[in-house]
Amino acid sequence: MWVVEVENLYKIYPGGVKALNGISFRVSKGEIYSILGPNGAGKTTTMKIIATLLKPTSGSASVMGIDVTSNPDAVRRIIGYVPQDLSADDELTGVENVILQARLYGISKGEARRRAMELLEMVGLKDAANRTVRSYSGGMRRRLELAMGLVNDPELLILDEPTLGLDVQSRLALWDYIKRLKNEGGLTILMTTHYMDEADKLSTRVAIIDRGRIVVEGSPEELKSRIGGDVIMVKVSSPLQNIIDKIGTIEGVLSVDLVENLVRIKVESAEKAMAKLLGVLSSINTSIESISIAKPTLDQVFIEYTGRMFRDEEPSDFRKQVSVWRKRR
Repeated sequence: MWVVEVENLYKIYPGGVKALNGISFRVSKGEIYSILGPNGAGKTTTMKIIATLLKPTSGSASVMGIDVTSNPDAVRRIIGYVPQDLSADDELTGVENVILQARLYGISKGEARRRAMELLEMVGLKDAANRTVRSYSGGMRRRLELAMGLVNDPELLILDEPTLGLDVQSRLALWDYIKRLKNEGGLTILMTTHYMDEADKLSTRVAIIDRGRIVVEGSPEELKSRIGGDVIMVKVSSPLQNIIDKIGTIEGVLSVDLVENLVRIKVESAEKAMAKLLGVLSSINTSIESISIAKPTLDQVFIEYTGRMFRDEEPSDFRKQVSVWRKRR
């Protein structure tokens, strides 16, 4: 049985805003499955549907075989959900927040306190347990949210942008806690992120989502291996077709395409191709603004399957549709 099974899921908001456009994926027990994409791609909508906070327009989603629409109460009992927006009460202490969360699940007062202290110790907040959350740093708040999401010993932990807004040190610390949950506890984790390195370092498998569609899925290494070789990005003053045609004749060049204002060149070896590439570029009447070389990354995978650069922003048509929807409310 799959821990999560999503089939042909659509979500259309009032005003015709299509957040999800028929996505399907499955998550097996004990893996970290990441949905990677820019803001506005449909990540949070997907998480809210699986967490029973939002109903789909059509399609289905289930957790441990339980349908999220027809039996939401049963699903809520077996999941932990850490939302993108912080939910802890600033006026309560850390331990009070976790106890409150436990009591909402019907856990007895004594057991709730025991679990709260155990979880706060696990996420490194034992010494701050009796401080009000108002005094916590951003990283401490995120770790508290993680403890709150684990209080019911869930079958599935849903993390929506778990390190959003954190500094590098806090992000790395939270990564360690997430990896421990998988490696030591065998917990199944469904996560969204728009950080490429986060998806690469943490995930068993990654689904790249763009404009409400999953464009490719696989392990980080598998996805990067599909690109093959190295990638050279050349920014020129005028990326004309004759530039692309001439570069394509260089030995070792696998493909050449135009991505926004950059010429993207896939090569077997950047070291071997660079000298000939510079020779071709110097023979063309155009100025070179920059050249960069990269090994295959998830950024390059995104470009390969969407034909555009990864942008941490909503597509303009999505913003316009949301604006129309808000005006109508």
